[in-house]
Amino acid sequence: MSHLARSTLIIAFFFGVEKVLGFIRQVLTARTFGLSAELDAFNAANNIPDMIFALISGGALAIAFIPVLSEYLQKGGRPAAWDLFSRIANLVFLTTAVLSVIVALLAHRMVQWGFGIAPGFDAAQQSLVADLMRLNLIATLLFSLSGLIIASLQANQHFLLPAIAPSMYDLGALFGVVILAPQSGYQIGPITLPSYGMGVYGLVYGIILGSAMFLAIQIPGMIRYQFRWTPAIDLHHSGVQQVLRLLAPRILTVLCIQVVFLAQDNIASRLAEGTISSLVYGWLFMQVPETLIGTALGTALLPTISEQITRQEWSAFRQSLNSAIRVILALTLPIAAMMAIVIRPVVQILGFDAAGTEIVVWTTRAFLLGLMGHALMEVAARAFYAQQNARTPLLAAALTTTMFIILAALLGPWLGAPGFGLANAAAYTAQALGLLYLVQRRFPGIYSLKSTLLRVVLGTALAALVCYAIMQLPYKGLYLTILSLAIGCGLVLPFIWKEIKLLVKL
Repeated sequence: MSHLARSTLIIAFFFGVEKVLGFIRQVLTARTFGLSAELDAFNAANNIPDMIFALISGGALAIAFIPVLSEYLQKGGRPAAWDLFSRIANLVFLTTAVLSVIVALLAHRMVQWGFGIAPGFDAAQQSLVADLMRLNLIATLLFSLSGLIIASLQANQHFLLPAIAPSMYDLGALFGVVILAPQSGYQIGPITLPSYGMGVYGLVYGIILGSAMFLAIQIPGMIRYQFRWTPAIDLHHSGVQQVLRLLAPRILTVLCIQVVFLAQDNIASRLAEGTISSLVYGWLFMQVPETLIGTALGTALLPTISEQITRQEWSAFRQSLNSAIRVILALTLPIAAMMAIVIRPVVQILGFDAAGTEIVVWTTRAFLLGLMGHALMEVAARAFYAQQNARTPLLAAALTTTMFIILAALLGPWLGAPGFGLANAAAYTAQALGLLYLVQRRFPGIYSLKSTLLRVVLGTALAALVCYAIMQLPYKGLYLTILSLAIGCGLVLPFIWKEIKLLVKL
């Protein structure tokens, strides 16, 4: 098994563990708060802190930083790489701290503003959003360093600790859900757990704890790779300038992505209570397979294709992209179809009433239409960042954001939460296919997919029909869902076996 394949499987495994913990956390949160105004406020309050993290040290910096750090590791070794890391980390922390203070001071206005976070909420709900957002900024500061450390470890081809870190976050967040938030303690056999009755504030304190654990688990990796801190920034440093040149368009790209969530919640805040939370749950269900497939593969792929570009190994670069696309198609299409059919019993675990369950089911199905597109985006964008080209993804993201806002403004008020899911699926699938078309023009051959597509479509159709037939049986419940998925996966496996073997050889 190749190093890339092992890395992908390690990342996917621990992302799977994180998704299990995250699902447990979401179930407990749903059963505690329901599709309520309080939970809507909590979800809306995450937007700005999440955006700061994503812009400064999350998706923006990590993808811009890894190709440059990989180059420094290849040419100057770890001392030069850690010197660059320190300078960028110092800059990132100071920038995040300044932005956090500004947001904390302006939080209430940012919630109320017509183009802000939640102009459709009443005054009490808006005040709650502002309070929760200020607390969330503490976690953002911790995440600002964690995101950069993860990028540096991945550039060193170390994926284990970064893959474990999200589970540490979920454990902290679970403490908030189980211990800090409830009015009465959970019962586990004869034991009654303590409870502090903090409500949604308890959820935020749990997130802060989780972010601290997320950071702490990375430290052994820094020690292993002989991290040495440099107390300097120096904007004239060549490596810092190289990262910043890549980072500027990448920040704008991630800003476009975050504007999608801001626009979505802005429109949804004017609709029925629980719409924002329905979108959160529908998105989370789609994100489970997307993370396990697209994010895991894209994360492991970036350092490899960055090295291939540095060494000018064009044929290997083309082959890596083609293989990744084929694996994504083989996994996402059947999973999306089967999940859409069997999702209802899973949603029922959340404990919503019949109307709430129906909304979340159809919202999830709408988001699942974009599973393939989102997973392909993980590879398509990284194909450009590996070439240290951040402008093309920026232009594509701007077009995607515009397309989403137009579709969401039309479909959201008409269809409710599922309308936003359809808008998201259409916009991001178009972006992924457009970016891959542009890569194909420079590196012909990555779209050699006819055999894969034919087999995947046939296998998906067969698996979906059988899953649908099983779900019509009189017995209803989660066991039937598991049986349907198991049989469906068994039926589709022969059709995608070539791509499964390809994943192992990547």
